[in-house]
Amino acid sequence: MCGILGYLGDGETLSILFNGLKRLEYRGYDSAGIAVLNKQDVFLIKDKGTISEICKPELFSQINGHLGIAHTRWATHGEPNKDNAHPHFDCKKEIFLVHNGIIENYNTLKRFLENKNHKFISETDSEVLVHLIEHFYNDNLEVAVSKALALVEGTFGLIVIHKKNKEMVIAKRGSPLIIGVGEGDIFVSSDAAALIEYTKKVIYLEDNDIAVIQEGNYSIKNLSGQDVIREIHEIKWDLNQIEKKGFKHFMLKEIFEQPESLSNVLRGRIKNDKIKLTIDLNPSSLSRIIITACGTSWHSALIGKYLIEKIVGIPVEVDYASEFRYRDSIINKNDLVIVLSQSGETADTLAALRKSKSRGAQTLGIVNVVGSTISREVDSGIYLHAGPEIGVASTKAFTSQVVTLLLISLFIKQNQGYKLDNILLNEILSLPEKVKIILDKQDDIKKIAEIFKSKNNFLYLGRGINFPVALEGALKLKEISYIHAEGYPAAEMKHGPIALIDKEMPVVFLATNGTVFEKILSNIEEVRARGGKIITVTDREDESIKRLSDYVLYVPKTIEEISPIINSIPLQLLAYHIADLKGLNVDRPRNLAKSVTVE
Repeated sequence: MCGILGYLGDGETLSILFNGLKRLEYRGYDSAGIAVLNKQDVFLIKDKGTISEICKPELFSQINGHLGIAHTRWATHGEPNKDNAHPHFDCKKEIFLVHNGIIENYNTLKRFLENKNHKFISETDSEVLVHLIEHFYNDNLEVAVSKALALVEGTFGLIVIHKKNKEMVIAKRGSPLIIGVGEGDIFVSSDAAALIEYTKKVIYLEDNDIAVIQEGNYSIKNLSGQDVIREIHEIKWDLNQIEKKGFKHFMLKEIFEQPESLSNVLRGRIKNDKIKLTIDLNPSSLSRIIITACGTSWHSALIGKYLIEKIVGIPVEVDYASEFRYRDSIINKNDLVIVLSQSGETADTLAALRKSKSRGAQTLGIVNVVGSTISREVDSGIYLHAGPEIGVASTKAFTSQVVTLLLISLFIKQNQGYKLDNILLNEILSLPEKVKIILDKQDDIKKIAEIFKSKNNFLYLGRGINFPVALEGALKLKEISYIHAEGYPAAEMKHGPIALIDKEMPVVFLATNGTVFEKILSNIEEVRARGGKIITVTDREDESIKRLSDYVLYVPKTIEEISPIINSIPLQLLAYHIADLKGLNVDRPRNLAKSVTVE
Protein backbone atom coordinates (compact mmCIF):
# COMPACT_ATOMS: atom_id res chain seq x y z
CA MET A 1 0.00 0.00 0.00
CA CYS A 2 3.01 2.23 -0.44
CA GLY A 3 3.77 4.46 -3.40
CA ILE A 4 7.02 3.89 -5.28
CA LEU A 5 8.61 5.90 -8.05
CA GLY A 6 11.74 5.81 -10.19
CA TYR A 7 13.16 8.11 -12.86
CA LEU A 8 16.01 7.94 -15.38
CA GLY A 9 16.49 10.83 -17.79
CA ASP A 10 17.86 14.30 -18.37
CA GLY A 11 15.26 16.16 -16.31
CA GLU A 12 15.59 17.60 -12.82
CA THR A 13 15.44 14.28 -11.04
CA LEU A 14 14.85 15.44 -7.49
CA SER A 15 12.07 17.78 -8.56
CA ILE A 16 10.41 15.09 -10.69
CA LEU A 17 10.53 12.55 -7.85
CA PHE A 18 9.26 15.11 -5.33
CA ASN A 19 6.29 16.09 -7.50
CA GLY A 20 5.45 12.50 -8.36
CA LEU A 21 5.63 11.43 -4.73
CA LYS A 22 3.18 14.14 -3.73
CA ARG A 23 0.69 12.62 -6.16
CA LEU A 24 1.25 9.20 -4.55
CA GLU A 25 0.70 10.29 -0.97
CA TYR A 26 -2.89 9.04 -1.02
CA ARG A 27 -1.31 5.56 -1.15
CA GLY A 28 0.62 6.14 2.08
CA TYR A 29 1.96 9.06 4.06
CA ASP A 30 3.52 7.74 7.29
CA SER A 31 7.02 8.42 5.99
CA ALA A 32 8.82 9.16 2.75
CA GLY A 33 12.23 9.22 1.12
CA ILE A 34 14.24 9.85 -2.04
CA ALA A 35 17.61 8.54 -3.27
CA VAL A 36 19.31 10.20 -6.27
CA LEU A 37 22.50 9.02 -7.95
CA ASN A 38 24.51 12.26 -7.88
CA LYS A 39 27.76 11.72 -9.84
CA GLN A 40 29.42 8.75 -8.08
CA ASP A 41 27.58 9.16 -4.80
CA VAL A 42 23.97 8.82 -3.69
CA PHE A 43 22.00 11.67 -2.17
CA LEU A 44 19.59 10.15 0.35
CA ILE A 45 16.89 11.89 2.33
CA LYS A 46 14.15 10.10 4.27
CA ASP A 47 12.19 10.42 7.50
CA LYS A 48 8.82 10.17 9.18
CA GLY A 49 6.21 12.50 7.69
CA THR A 50 5.17 13.68 4.23
CA ILE A 51 7.59 14.36 1.41
CA SER A 52 6.92 18.13 1.72
CA GLU A 53 8.05 18.01 5.34
CA ILE A 54 11.19 16.01 4.52
CA CYS A 55 12.45 17.46 1.24
CA LYS A 56 12.52 21.25 0.77
CA PRO A 57 12.52 22.83 -2.73
CA GLU A 58 15.82 24.63 -2.08
CA LEU A 59 17.54 21.25 -2.43
CA PHE A 60 16.43 20.85 -6.05
CA SER A 61 19.17 23.00 -7.56
CA GLN A 62 21.86 21.32 -5.48
CA ILE A 63 21.29 17.79 -6.81
CA ASN A 64 22.22 17.22 -10.45
CA GLY A 65 21.78 13.47 -10.82
CA HIS A 66 19.67 11.87 -13.54
CA LEU A 67 18.68 8.62 -11.80
CA GLY A 68 16.62 8.29 -8.65
CA ILE A 69 14.02 6.36 -6.69
CA ALA A 70 11.40 7.51 -4.20
CA HIS A 71 8.88 6.08 -1.76
CA THR A 72 5.92 7.14 0.36
CA ARG A 73 5.05 4.61 3.04
CA TRP A 74 2.02 3.12 4.75
CA ALA A 75 3.53 1.07 7.57
CA THR A 76 3.10 -2.70 7.68
CA HIS A 77 6.32 -3.82 9.43
CA GLY A 78 7.78 -1.34 11.91
CA GLU A 79 6.49 2.00 13.10
CA PRO A 80 6.87 5.15 10.98
CA ASN A 81 10.33 6.58 11.67
CA LYS A 82 13.53 7.49 9.83
CA ASP A 83 15.11 4.02 10.01
CA ASN A 84 11.99 2.28 8.73
CA ALA A 85 11.46 4.78 5.92
CA HIS A 86 12.51 3.85 2.37
CA PRO A 87 14.76 3.79 0.39
CA HIS A 88 16.65 1.03 2.20
CA PHE A 89 20.31 0.29 1.51
CA ASP A 90 22.82 -2.52 1.91
CA CYS A 91 25.81 -2.78 4.27
CA LYS A 92 28.13 -0.94 1.87
CA LYS A 93 25.52 1.72 1.10
CA GLU A 94 25.85 0.98 -2.61
CA ILE A 95 22.52 -0.71 -3.39
CA PHE A 96 19.28 1.19 -2.74
CA LEU A 97 15.75 -0.18 -2.91
CA VAL A 98 12.12 0.92 -2.64
CA HIS A 99 9.48 -1.75 -2.16
CA ASN A 100 5.69 -2.09 -2.05
CA GLY A 101 4.33 -5.38 -0.75
CA ILE A 102 4.99 -7.86 2.04
CA ILE A 103 7.84 -10.38 2.26
CA GLU A 104 6.23 -13.22 4.17
CA ASN A 105 9.40 -15.20 4.85
CA TYR A 106 11.49 -12.18 5.84
CA ASN A 107 12.31 -13.56 9.30
CA THR A 108 13.87 -16.69 7.82
CA LEU A 109 15.81 -14.64 5.26
CA LYS A 110 16.91 -12.18 7.92
CA ARG A 111 18.35 -14.92 10.13
CA PHE A 112 20.20 -16.33 7.12
CA LEU A 113 21.68 -12.92 6.31
CA GLU A 114 22.58 -12.13 9.91
CA ASN A 115 24.58 -15.34 9.96
CA LYS A 116 26.43 -13.90 6.94
CA ASN A 117 27.24 -10.78 9.03
CA HIS A 118 24.70 -8.45 7.43
CA LYS A 119 23.70 -5.62 9.77
CA PHE A 120 20.11 -4.41 9.83
CA ILE A 121 18.99 -0.92 10.77
CA SER A 122 15.22 -1.09 10.43
CA GLU A 123 12.36 -3.29 11.59
CA THR A 124 11.00 -3.67 8.05
CA ASP A 125 10.67 -6.70 5.83
CA SER A 126 11.80 -4.56 2.89
CA GLU A 127 15.34 -4.05 4.22
CA VAL A 128 15.85 -7.82 4.05
CA LEU A 129 15.43 -7.61 0.28
CA VAL A 130 18.25 -5.12 -0.28
CA HIS A 131 20.65 -7.18 1.83
CA LEU A 132 19.62 -10.35 0.00
CA ILE A 133 20.41 -8.60 -3.30
CA GLU A 134 23.77 -7.54 -1.85
CA HIS A 135 24.45 -11.16 -0.92
CA PHE A 136 24.07 -12.21 -4.56
CA TYR A 137 25.61 -9.12 -6.18
CA ASN A 138 28.63 -9.74 -8.44
CA ASP A 139 28.75 -6.72 -10.78
CA ASN A 140 25.36 -7.59 -12.32
CA LEU A 141 22.36 -6.04 -10.59
CA GLU A 142 19.73 -7.81 -12.68
CA VAL A 143 21.16 -11.24 -11.87
CA ALA A 144 21.41 -10.37 -8.17
CA VAL A 145 17.79 -9.22 -8.05
CA SER A 146 16.61 -12.35 -9.89
CA LYS A 147 18.48 -14.66 -7.51
CA ALA A 148 17.16 -12.80 -4.47
CA LEU A 149 13.56 -12.90 -5.65
CA ALA A 150 13.79 -16.63 -6.28
CA LEU A 151 13.99 -17.01 -2.49
CA VAL A 152 11.20 -14.59 -1.66
CA GLU A 153 7.72 -15.61 -0.55
CA GLY A 154 5.21 -12.81 -0.69
CA THR A 155 4.43 -9.79 -2.85
CA PHE A 156 6.58 -7.06 -4.27
CA GLY A 157 6.73 -4.12 -6.58
CA LEU A 158 10.30 -2.90 -6.30
CA ILE A 159 12.90 -0.62 -7.84
CA VAL A 160 16.62 -1.19 -7.21
CA ILE A 161 19.62 0.95 -8.13
CA HIS A 162 23.39 0.58 -7.60
CA LYS A 163 25.62 3.60 -7.18
CA LYS A 164 28.06 2.29 -9.82
CA ASN A 165 25.48 1.77 -12.57
CA LYS A 166 23.14 4.18 -14.33
CA GLU A 167 20.22 1.76 -14.46
CA MET A 168 17.16 0.63 -12.54
CA VAL A 169 16.14 -2.97 -12.06
CA ILE A 170 12.46 -3.38 -11.33
CA ALA A 171 10.25 -6.39 -10.60
CA LYS A 172 6.64 -7.18 -9.79
CA ARG A 173 4.61 -9.87 -8.10
CA GLY A 174 1.24 -9.07 -6.58
CA SER A 175 1.85 -5.31 -6.30
CA PRO A 176 1.17 -2.89 -9.17
CA LEU A 177 4.11 -1.55 -11.18
CA ILE A 178 4.13 0.37 -14.44
CA ILE A 179 6.76 1.82 -16.77
CA GLY A 180 6.15 5.27 -18.19
CA VAL A 181 7.80 5.94 -21.55
CA GLY A 182 8.68 9.57 -22.18
CA GLU A 183 10.76 11.42 -24.77
CA GLY A 184 14.11 9.95 -23.78
CA ASP A 185 12.97 9.63 -20.17
CA ILE A 186 11.83 6.46 -18.44
CA PHE A 187 9.63 6.46 -15.35
CA VAL A 188 8.57 3.65 -13.03
CA SER A 189 5.71 3.86 -10.56
CA SER A 190 3.10 1.95 -8.62
CA ASP A 191 0.46 4.36 -9.92
CA ALA A 192 -0.08 6.32 -13.14
CA ALA A 193 -0.97 9.44 -11.11
CA ALA A 194 2.74 10.04 -10.50
CA LEU A 195 3.57 9.94 -14.23
CA ILE A 196 0.70 11.74 -15.92
CA GLU A 197 2.45 15.12 -15.77
CA TYR A 198 5.28 13.72 -17.92
CA THR A 199 3.88 10.96 -20.12
CA LYS A 200 0.66 9.16 -21.03
CA LYS A 201 2.41 6.12 -22.50
CA VAL A 202 2.61 3.32 -19.95
CA ILE A 203 3.42 -0.38 -19.78
CA TYR A 204 1.67 -2.50 -17.16
CA LEU A 205 4.01 -5.19 -15.88
CA GLU A 206 2.67 -8.68 -15.21
CA ASP A 207 3.45 -10.80 -12.17
CA ASN A 208 7.00 -12.19 -12.15
CA ASP A 209 8.22 -9.63 -14.69
CA ILE A 210 11.67 -8.16 -14.18
CA ALA A 211 12.89 -5.22 -16.23
CA VAL A 212 16.13 -3.33 -16.69
CA ILE A 213 15.75 0.40 -17.30
CA GLN A 214 18.69 2.13 -18.96
CA GLU A 215 19.07 5.49 -20.70
CA GLY A 216 16.14 5.85 -23.09
CA ASN A 217 15.25 2.15 -23.23
CA TYR A 218 14.06 -0.83 -21.29
CA SER A 219 14.02 -4.62 -21.57
CA ILE A 220 11.55 -6.95 -19.87
CA LYS A 221 11.94 -10.62 -18.96
CA ASN A 222 10.16 -12.98 -16.64
CA LEU A 223 11.95 -14.29 -13.58
CA SER A 224 12.77 -17.45 -15.52
CA GLY A 225 14.94 -15.35 -17.82
CA GLN A 226 12.74 -15.40 -20.93
CA ASP A 227 12.22 -12.18 -22.88
CA VAL A 228 8.62 -10.93 -22.87
CA ILE A 229 6.79 -8.18 -24.74
CA ARG A 230 4.35 -5.91 -22.94
CA GLU A 231 2.08 -3.58 -24.87
CA ILE A 232 2.27 0.21 -24.49
CA HIS A 233 -1.06 1.70 -23.40
CA GLU A 234 -2.18 5.32 -23.45
CA ILE A 235 -3.70 6.88 -20.33
CA LYS A 236 -7.00 8.53 -21.22
CA TRP A 237 -7.25 11.02 -18.34
CA ASP A 238 -5.08 14.07 -17.80
CA LEU A 239 -3.39 16.06 -15.07
CA ASN A 240 -6.34 18.41 -14.71
CA GLN A 241 -8.48 15.54 -13.46
CA ILE A 242 -6.26 14.95 -10.43
CA GLU A 243 -6.12 18.61 -9.37
CA LYS A 244 -8.52 20.01 -6.76
CA LYS A 245 -10.05 22.63 -9.10
CA GLY A 246 -10.67 25.08 -6.27
CA PHE A 247 -12.20 22.58 -3.84
CA LYS A 248 -10.75 22.43 -0.34
CA HIS A 249 -10.24 18.66 -0.52
CA PHE A 250 -10.14 15.96 -3.19
CA MET A 251 -12.99 14.17 -1.40
CA LEU A 252 -15.30 17.16 -1.73
CA LYS A 253 -14.32 17.57 -5.38
CA GLU A 254 -15.07 13.91 -6.03
CA ILE A 255 -18.45 14.11 -4.27
CA PHE A 256 -19.34 17.03 -6.54
CA GLU A 257 -18.08 15.16 -9.62
CA GLN A 258 -20.79 12.51 -9.24
CA PRO A 259 -23.21 14.00 -11.78
CA GLU A 260 -20.35 13.73 -14.29
CA SER A 261 -19.10 10.32 -13.14
CA LEU A 262 -22.62 8.88 -13.28
CA SER A 263 -23.07 10.32 -16.77
CA ASN A 264 -19.80 8.69 -17.78
CA VAL A 265 -20.73 5.25 -16.50
CA LEU A 266 -24.07 5.46 -18.33
CA ARG A 267 -22.75 6.93 -21.58
CA GLY A 268 -23.50 4.61 -24.49
CA ARG A 269 -24.80 1.87 -22.21
CA ILE A 270 -28.53 2.64 -22.49
CA LYS A 271 -29.66 3.05 -26.07
CA ASN A 272 -33.07 2.54 -27.68
CA ASP A 273 -34.44 1.12 -24.41
CA LYS A 274 -31.72 -1.54 -24.36
CA ILE A 275 -28.62 -2.10 -22.23
CA LYS A 276 -25.40 -2.16 -24.26
CA LEU A 277 -22.55 -3.88 -22.43
CA THR A 278 -19.54 -5.51 -24.08
CA ILE A 279 -19.41 -8.49 -21.75
CA ASP A 280 -19.61 -12.17 -22.55
CA LEU A 281 -22.40 -13.67 -20.45
CA ASN A 282 -24.74 -16.54 -21.12
CA PRO A 283 -27.62 -16.14 -18.61
CA SER A 284 -29.06 -19.56 -19.41
CA SER A 285 -25.97 -21.24 -17.96
CA LEU A 286 -25.91 -19.24 -14.72
CA SER A 287 -27.04 -21.05 -11.58
CA ARG A 288 -25.62 -18.56 -9.11
CA ILE A 289 -23.79 -15.23 -8.91
CA ILE A 290 -21.11 -14.51 -6.32
CA ILE A 291 -19.99 -10.91 -5.75
CA THR A 292 -16.78 -10.39 -3.83
CA ALA A 293 -15.14 -7.15 -2.75
CA CYS A 294 -13.65 -5.22 0.18
CA GLY A 295 -14.63 -2.10 2.11
CA THR A 296 -16.90 0.32 0.29
CA SER A 297 -16.99 -1.98 -2.74
CA TRP A 298 -18.47 -4.68 -0.49
CA HIS A 299 -21.34 -2.33 0.32
CA SER A 300 -21.88 -1.83 -3.42
CA ALA A 301 -21.95 -5.61 -3.74
CA LEU A 302 -24.69 -5.91 -1.09
CA ILE A 303 -26.83 -3.46 -3.05
CA GLY A 304 -26.05 -5.48 -6.19
CA LYS A 305 -27.41 -8.58 -4.48
CA TYR A 306 -30.78 -6.88 -3.90
CA LEU A 307 -30.89 -5.62 -7.48
CA ILE A 308 -29.93 -8.86 -9.22
CA GLU A 309 -32.19 -11.07 -7.14
CA LYS A 310 -35.15 -8.69 -7.61
CA ILE A 311 -34.66 -8.02 -11.31
CA VAL A 312 -33.21 -11.32 -12.55
CA GLY A 313 -34.24 -13.94 -10.00
CA ILE A 314 -30.83 -15.59 -9.81
CA PRO A 315 -29.49 -16.30 -6.28
CA VAL A 316 -26.61 -14.02 -5.30
CA GLU A 317 -24.02 -14.44 -2.55
CA VAL A 318 -21.82 -11.59 -1.33
CA ASP A 319 -18.47 -12.30 0.27
CA TYR A 320 -15.68 -10.24 1.72
CA ALA A 321 -12.79 -11.06 -0.59
CA SER A 322 -10.48 -11.43 2.41
CA GLU A 323 -12.70 -14.26 3.69
CA PHE A 324 -13.64 -15.75 0.33
CA ARG A 325 -10.02 -16.36 -0.66
CA TYR A 326 -9.34 -18.53 2.40
CA ARG A 327 -12.72 -20.17 2.86
CA ASP A 328 -13.29 -23.56 1.27
CA SER A 329 -15.64 -21.94 -1.22
CA ILE A 330 -17.83 -24.14 -3.40
CA ILE A 331 -17.44 -22.74 -6.92
CA ASN A 332 -18.28 -24.36 -10.24
CA LYS A 333 -18.41 -23.57 -13.95
CA ASN A 334 -22.06 -22.44 -13.79
CA ASP A 335 -21.23 -19.68 -11.32
CA LEU A 336 -20.52 -16.09 -12.27
CA VAL A 337 -18.08 -14.40 -9.92
CA ILE A 338 -18.19 -10.59 -10.03
CA VAL A 339 -15.22 -8.82 -8.48
CA LEU A 340 -15.40 -5.13 -7.52
CA SER A 341 -12.36 -2.92 -6.97
CA GLN A 342 -11.95 0.80 -7.61
CA SER A 343 -8.19 0.44 -8.11
CA GLY A 344 -8.29 -2.96 -9.77
CA GLU A 345 -5.31 -3.87 -7.57
CA THR A 346 -6.91 -4.81 -4.22
CA ALA A 347 -4.85 -7.77 -3.04
CA ASP A 348 -7.66 -9.82 -1.47
CA THR A 349 -10.03 -9.21 -4.38
CA LEU A 350 -7.37 -10.20 -6.88
CA ALA A 351 -6.71 -13.41 -4.92
CA ALA A 352 -10.45 -14.15 -4.88
CA LEU A 353 -10.56 -13.66 -8.66
CA ARG A 354 -7.69 -16.06 -9.22
CA LYS A 355 -9.26 -18.66 -6.96
CA SER A 356 -12.55 -18.40 -8.89
CA LYS A 357 -10.81 -18.78 -12.24
CA SER A 358 -8.92 -21.84 -10.99
CA ARG A 359 -12.27 -23.45 -10.12
CA GLY A 360 -13.68 -22.81 -13.60
CA ALA A 361 -16.17 -20.04 -12.80
CA GLN A 362 -16.99 -17.24 -15.24
CA THR A 363 -15.51 -13.98 -13.98
CA LEU A 364 -16.55 -10.38 -14.45
CA GLY A 365 -14.66 -7.37 -13.15
CA ILE A 366 -15.96 -3.91 -12.26
CA VAL A 367 -13.00 -1.56 -11.90
CA ASN A 368 -12.18 2.10 -12.37
CA VAL A 369 -8.50 2.01 -13.30
CA VAL A 370 -7.84 1.11 -16.93
CA GLY A 371 -5.07 -1.45 -17.34
CA SER A 372 -5.17 -2.57 -13.70
CA THR A 373 -4.38 -6.19 -12.85
CA ILE A 374 -7.99 -7.23 -12.22
CA SER A 375 -9.12 -5.65 -15.49
CA ARG A 376 -6.53 -7.73 -17.35
CA GLU A 377 -7.27 -11.05 -15.64
CA VAL A 378 -11.08 -11.25 -15.67
CA ASP A 379 -12.96 -12.98 -18.48
CA SER A 380 -15.06 -9.85 -19.04
CA GLY A 381 -14.87 -6.40 -17.55
CA ILE A 382 -16.68 -3.11 -17.19
CA TYR A 383 -14.83 0.13 -16.58
CA LEU A 384 -16.51 2.75 -14.40
CA HIS A 385 -14.90 5.70 -16.24
CA ALA A 386 -15.35 7.70 -13.02
CA GLY A 387 -11.96 9.38 -13.43
CA PRO A 388 -9.16 9.33 -10.86
CA GLU A 389 -10.33 9.06 -7.25
CA ILE A 390 -7.64 10.51 -4.99
CA GLY A 391 -9.51 10.90 -1.70
CA VAL A 392 -8.97 7.80 0.43
CA ALA A 393 -12.68 7.56 1.29
CA SER A 394 -14.40 6.37 -1.88
CA THR A 395 -17.41 8.36 -3.08
CA LYS A 396 -17.89 8.61 -6.83
CA ALA A 397 -16.56 5.08 -7.39
CA PHE A 398 -19.17 3.73 -4.97
CA THR A 399 -22.14 5.28 -6.78
CA SER A 400 -20.69 4.26 -10.16
CA GLN A 401 -20.33 0.67 -8.95
CA VAL A 402 -23.97 0.56 -7.86
CA VAL A 403 -25.14 1.90 -11.24
CA THR A 404 -22.97 -0.67 -13.00
CA LEU A 405 -24.46 -3.52 -10.97
CA LEU A 406 -27.92 -2.23 -11.89
CA LEU A 407 -26.95 -2.19 -15.56
CA ILE A 408 -25.64 -5.76 -15.28
CA SER A 409 -28.94 -6.84 -13.69
CA LEU A 410 -30.90 -5.32 -16.58
CA PHE A 411 -28.48 -6.73 -19.15
CA ILE A 412 -29.03 -10.26 -17.85
CA LYS A 413 -32.80 -9.71 -17.73
CA GLN A 414 -32.73 -8.42 -21.30
CA ASN A 415 -30.72 -11.45 -22.45
CA GLN A 416 -33.30 -13.70 -20.84
CA GLY A 417 -35.73 -12.32 -23.41
CA TYR A 418 -37.63 -9.78 -21.30
CA LYS A 419 -38.52 -6.23 -22.29
CA LEU A 420 -37.06 -3.66 -19.90
CA ASP A 421 -39.17 -1.25 -17.87
CA ASN A 422 -39.07 2.22 -19.47
CA ILE A 423 -39.78 3.92 -16.15
CA LEU A 424 -36.71 2.31 -14.60
CA LEU A 425 -34.53 3.20 -17.58
CA ASN A 426 -35.68 6.82 -17.47
CA GLU A 427 -35.00 6.99 -13.73
CA ILE A 428 -31.48 5.71 -14.30
CA LEU A 429 -30.86 8.34 -16.97
CA SER A 430 -32.16 11.07 -14.64
CA LEU A 431 -29.66 10.19 -11.89
CA PRO A 432 -27.03 12.85 -12.70
CA GLU A 433 -29.59 15.66 -12.47
CA LYS A 434 -31.09 14.34 -9.24
CA VAL A 435 -27.66 14.05 -7.64
CA LYS A 436 -26.98 17.66 -8.61
CA ILE A 437 -30.14 18.73 -6.76
CA ILE A 438 -28.78 17.16 -3.56
CA LEU A 439 -25.36 18.75 -4.01
CA ASP A 440 -27.04 22.15 -4.28
CA LYS A 441 -28.34 21.59 -0.71
CA GLN A 442 -24.84 21.23 0.72
CA ASP A 443 -25.30 24.16 3.12
CA ASP A 444 -28.27 22.46 4.81
CA ILE A 445 -26.17 19.37 5.43
CA LYS A 446 -23.27 21.44 6.72
CA LYS A 447 -25.55 23.02 9.34
CA ILE A 448 -26.44 19.57 10.66
CA ALA A 449 -22.75 18.62 10.66
CA GLU A 450 -22.02 21.67 12.83
CA ILE A 451 -24.58 20.49 15.40
CA PHE A 452 -23.28 16.90 15.60
CA LYS A 453 -19.52 17.27 15.03
CA SER A 454 -18.69 16.76 18.71
CA LYS A 455 -20.65 13.52 19.14
CA ASN A 456 -18.72 10.33 19.87
CA ASN A 457 -21.15 7.80 18.39
CA PHE A 458 -23.61 7.55 15.49
CA LEU A 459 -26.10 4.90 14.45
CA TYR A 460 -27.21 4.53 10.80
CA LEU A 461 -30.36 2.52 10.10
CA GLY A 462 -31.91 1.36 6.83
CA ARG A 463 -34.00 -1.51 5.54
CA GLY A 464 -34.02 -3.61 2.41
CA ILE A 465 -31.94 -2.18 -0.39
CA ASN A 466 -30.97 0.78 1.82
CA PHE A 467 -29.46 -1.28 4.62
CA PRO A 468 -26.09 -1.34 2.78
CA VAL A 469 -26.35 2.46 2.44
CA ALA A 470 -26.53 2.65 6.23
CA LEU A 471 -23.35 0.57 6.39
CA GLU A 472 -21.66 2.85 3.87
CA GLY A 473 -22.77 6.03 5.65
CA ALA A 474 -21.34 4.73 8.91
CA LEU A 475 -18.10 3.71 7.23
CA LYS A 476 -17.62 7.15 5.68
CA LEU A 477 -18.04 8.82 9.07
CA LYS A 478 -15.62 6.39 10.76
CA GLU A 479 -13.01 6.70 8.03
CA ILE A 480 -12.58 10.45 8.00
CA SER A 481 -13.97 11.85 11.27
CA TYR A 482 -12.83 9.07 13.67
CA ILE A 483 -16.30 9.03 15.21
CA HIS A 484 -17.52 5.56 16.12
CA ALA A 485 -20.48 4.72 13.88
CA GLU A 486 -22.45 1.56 13.17
CA GLY A 487 -24.78 0.67 10.33
CA TYR A 488 -27.62 -1.75 11.01
CA PRO A 489 -30.78 -3.10 9.43
CA ALA A 490 -33.39 -1.00 11.21
CA ALA A 491 -35.37 -4.03 12.37
CA GLU A 492 -32.26 -5.45 14.06
CA MET A 493 -32.03 -2.41 16.31
CA LYS A 494 -34.23 -4.20 18.86
CA HIS A 495 -31.73 -7.06 19.00
CA GLY A 496 -29.01 -5.03 20.70
CA PRO A 497 -28.23 -1.52 19.42
CA ILE A 498 -31.37 -0.05 21.00
CA ALA A 499 -29.54 -0.33 24.33
CA LEU A 500 -27.17 2.40 23.15
CA ILE A 501 -29.83 4.97 22.39
CA ASP A 502 -30.10 7.99 24.65
CA LYS A 503 -30.27 11.75 24.17
CA GLU A 504 -26.58 11.81 23.14
CA MET A 505 -27.00 9.29 20.31
CA PRO A 506 -27.59 10.67 16.78
CA VAL A 507 -29.49 8.15 14.65
CA VAL A 508 -29.57 8.54 10.87
CA PHE A 509 -32.57 6.90 9.21
CA LEU A 510 -32.95 6.14 5.50
CA ALA A 511 -36.68 6.54 4.98
CA THR A 512 -37.24 6.95 1.27
CA ASN A 513 -40.30 5.58 -0.47
CA GLY A 514 -40.39 1.82 -0.92
CA THR A 515 -41.82 -1.46 0.24
CA VAL A 516 -40.65 -1.02 3.84
CA PHE A 517 -41.43 2.67 4.39
CA GLU A 518 -44.10 2.02 7.05
CA LYS A 519 -41.73 -0.32 8.87
CA ILE A 520 -39.07 2.39 8.97
CA LEU A 521 -41.58 4.80 10.52
CA SER A 522 -42.13 2.30 13.34
CA ASN A 523 -38.39 2.10 13.92
CA ILE A 524 -38.17 5.90 14.07
CA GLU A 525 -40.94 5.87 16.68
CA GLU A 526 -38.90 3.44 18.79
CA VAL A 527 -35.83 5.68 18.73
CA ARG A 528 -37.93 8.78 19.41
CA ALA A 529 -39.43 7.12 22.51
CA ARG A 530 -35.91 6.67 23.90
CA GLY A 531 -34.71 10.19 23.33
CA GLY A 532 -32.36 9.59 20.37
CA LYS A 533 -31.58 12.51 18.07
CA ILE A 534 -33.10 11.63 14.71
CA ILE A 535 -31.76 12.70 11.32
CA THR A 536 -33.95 11.37 8.51
CA VAL A 537 -33.11 11.14 4.83
CA THR A 538 -36.37 10.99 2.90
CA ASP A 539 -38.02 11.77 -0.42
CA ARG A 540 -41.51 12.05 1.11
CA GLU A 541 -43.25 15.17 2.39
CA ASP A 542 -44.68 13.10 5.20
CA GLU A 543 -46.12 14.68 8.35
CA SER A 544 -45.13 11.68 10.46
CA ILE A 545 -41.48 12.07 9.45
CA LYS A 546 -41.54 15.79 10.23
CA ARG A 547 -43.10 15.12 13.62
CA LEU A 548 -40.73 12.32 14.60
CA SER A 549 -37.45 13.71 13.26
CA ASP A 550 -35.22 16.38 14.74
CA TYR A 551 -33.73 17.07 11.31
CA VAL A 552 -34.88 16.07 7.83
CA LEU A 553 -32.72 15.88 4.71
CA TYR A 554 -34.93 15.81 1.62
CA VAL A 555 -33.77 14.06 -1.54
CA PRO A 556 -35.49 13.94 -4.95
CA LYS A 557 -38.20 11.34 -5.44
CA THR A 558 -37.16 8.21 -7.25
CA ILE A 559 -37.95 4.52 -7.43
CA GLU A 560 -36.63 1.97 -4.95
CA GLU A 561 -33.92 0.54 -7.23
CA ILE A 562 -32.32 3.98 -7.58
CA SER A 563 -32.68 5.10 -3.96
CA PRO A 564 -29.32 3.77 -2.67
CA ILE A 565 -27.44 6.09 -5.03
CA ILE A 566 -29.59 9.11 -4.17
CA ASN A 567 -29.46 8.42 -0.42
CA SER A 568 -25.70 7.96 -0.27
CA ILE A 569 -24.96 11.54 -1.41
CA PRO A 570 -26.18 13.38 1.73
CA LEU A 571 -24.37 10.81 3.90
CA GLN A 572 -21.12 11.47 2.04
CA LEU A 573 -21.54 15.21 2.55
CA LEU A 574 -22.46 14.78 6.22
CA ALA A 575 -19.31 12.74 6.89
CA TYR A 576 -17.17 15.19 4.93
CA HIS A 577 -18.41 18.31 6.71
CA ILE A 578 -18.17 16.76 10.19
CA ALA A 579 -14.55 15.78 9.51
CA ASP A 580 -13.71 19.15 7.98
CA LEU A 581 -15.31 21.05 10.86
CA LYS A 582 -13.22 18.98 13.26
CA GLY A 583 -10.12 20.19 11.40
CA LEU A 584 -9.10 16.71 10.21
CA ASN A 585 -7.17 15.75 7.09
CA VAL A 586 -10.12 14.52 5.06
CA ASP A 587 -8.12 13.23 2.10
CA ARG A 588 -5.59 11.35 4.22
CA PRO A 589 -7.35 9.83 7.23
CA ARG A 590 -4.99 8.28 9.74
CA ASN A 591 -3.90 4.67 9.28
CA LEU A 592 -5.70 4.34 5.92
CA ALA A 593 -4.43 4.12 2.36
CA LYS A 594 -6.36 4.37 -0.87
CA SER A 595 -5.42 1.13 -2.54
CA VAL A 596 -4.95 -1.92 -0.30
CA THR A 597 -2.39 -3.88 -2.29
CA VAL A 598 -1.16 -5.98 0.63
CA GLU A 599 -3.02 -8.37 2.96
